[in-house]
Amino acid sequence: MTARILIVDDIPTNVRLLEARLTAEYFEVLTANSGPEALDICARHDIDIVLLDVMMPGMDGFEVCRRLKADMRTHHVPVLMITALDQPSDRVNGLEAGADDFLTKPVDDTQLMARVKSLARLKSLTDELRARALTGQQIAIEDALRAMDSISASGGSILIIDTDARQAERIRGYLTPEHSVDVLTEPADAVFQVTGAKYELALVSMSLGDFDPLRVCSQIRTVDHTRNLPIILVADDADKPRVVRALDLGVNDFISRPVERNELAARVRTQIRRHRYAMELRESVNSTMALAVTDELTGLYNRRYFERHLNLMLGKAQAQERDMALMILDIDFFKAVNDTHGHDAGDVVLREFSARLKRNIRGVDLACRFGGEEFVVLMPDTDPGQAEAVAERVRQAVAERPFDISLARPLTITISIGVALNETLSDTPESLLKRADIALYRAKREGRNRVIFDAA
Repeated sequence: MTARILIVDDIPTNVRLLEARLTAEYFEVLTANSGPEALDICARHDIDIVLLDVMMPGMDGFEVCRRLKADMRTHHVPVLMITALDQPSDRVNGLEAGADDFLTKPVDDTQLMARVKSLARLKSLTDELRARALTGQQIAIEDALRAMDSISASGGSILIIDTDARQAERIRGYLTPEHSVDVLTEPADAVFQVTGAKYELALVSMSLGDFDPLRVCSQIRTVDHTRNLPIILVADDADKPRVVRALDLGVNDFISRPVERNELAARVRTQIRRHRYAMELRESVNSTMALAVTDELTGLYNRRYFERHLNLMLGKAQAQERDMALMILDIDFFKAVNDTHGHDAGDVVLREFSARLKRNIRGVDLACRFGGEEFVVLMPDTDPGQAEAVAERVRQAVAERPFDISLARPLTITISIGVALNETLSDTPESLLKRADIALYRAKREGRNRVIFDAA
């Protein structure tokens, strides 16, 4: 896994040392010797990870981190703070400034690579989710990114897996009452414990007796709804090789014993916040995908979706020599509804019409809002008789009962419908739509509130 890493340190020797270590692992490296220079580089380049020294003249690392996390363009970039300060309070301050992780000088090569690889995976996942959302609708991802500022990291649901009940209870005591914490002392039951539960974090001890902690982590990840559950390992110094392996397998973080209360709290908050943020992004992607293909007012598919689907279905019908029909529906005198009663009343009519349309077409038929008061229905495997029956049923469902739009008197609404059939191999989506449209205008000219078939 490669990534573009920015090293920020005012001491050239430190920069060269880190640069040599990272380039040897095929990472692309940029460097900065001050906070303002680092902010400028992050604004101009796509940076995947920032390795940030804390003690710098002018603007220290804490301030640089706060500014990166406050900027919509860079707050998703992981920051790994490197400090000579080894007091727990200093580490906690770094995490609370927004840092995703930290290392203490002198930097241990194993920990450096483990942290960098873990953060590179996080950045890759975040970039993928952001890119997918951006392709659908820019506003959705902006809303999701803004939501990051309001995401709370308290009230988390945490599972501790440890065969040492006393040790597990000590850690549980550190995390309550801020979080809801369950303790599992039988690692073999981990899958059953997480199935159906809504945990946001798992703390797994590296000392599980006869149980392999990495196997336990792997089994948790086999459950669909916990596939992305953050996992923090609680490890001794002797566990370092297995911790590196665990991070390569996708474990999110580790904390060394003896566990310091404030560091644990900060790491837990960081993982819960990330998890909730990822959930926000996933929900944004799903809603964006829906917005990309549906009409917000009526809930029907939109024109963009219809045109792609028509092209696919027409090709299939022609290749298999099967029937297909297309009808265009237009609400008669709809402009008068808007002009007389206002656009809010017009919106009520459009929504009610759409509901009646969906109720009176078949399950295989695809209804879409084509634009304004014009709608289309694609009917696969439909011959002329079936198409006429469906079209007449929709027309009658609209005309037979007035529309109640909270006025003194309900409105009588009618529609005109034009129908075209897939009849020749020379038909294209454009020609089929044009023929249906010509039939629609005939229905308008001949008095409205009727169904007209095109003459191919």
